[in-house]
Amino acid sequence: MPHDSSPSVPRPTLVLGGARSGKSRLAENLACASALPRVYLATATAGDAEMGARIAHHRAQRGDGWRTVEEPLALVDALSREAGADRVVLVDCLTLWLSNLMLAERDVEAETTALAEWLRATRHPVLLVSNEVGLGLVPETPLGRDFRDAQGRLNQAIAAAVPNVAFVAAGLPLWLKRGFIEDGI
Repeated sequence: MPHDSSPSVPRPTLVLGGARSGKSRLAENLACASALPRVYLATATAGDAEMGARIAHHRAQRGDGWRTVEEPLALVDALSREAGADRVVLVDCLTLWLSNLMLAERDVEAETTALAEWLRATRHPVLLVSNEVGLGLVPETPLGRDFRDAQGRLNQAIAAAVPNVAFVAAGLPLWLKRGFIEDGI
């Protein structure tokens, strides 16, 4: 049954929402509330000046207290290196990771499966942010429709693999799935 409160120290948690919904803010707040050292695992790449400015703005907005690791493709490898009981890792975001995989012509299904399996096995505090892109208009192009469909499948696979899932709209979280363990991490 969904609840309104959030776990104090997150087990693997997926935070979904639309653009500018507040999903990253919720994930950052959960990470900060854990009182653990924080790792920000960024999947974005600065392919142009506008994206570079967005990345700089987000870094400044997060402030001190975060160690940033940039990894646009090898997410499972980065999580294997960075996750631990003594820190919380925030992955922002799975949507950009998916886009990177598709543009690099990687096997999205295999990468999704590997990430879901890693998340099922870990007991470390990991927060993952992802866009819910299936609530809007149907994209006009085949690539747009393929991306929307792949994003929906990725979100479903990760939601099934983690104990906690929140959906954020207008800055308000709705907990869709709760299964965290309150044993310190």
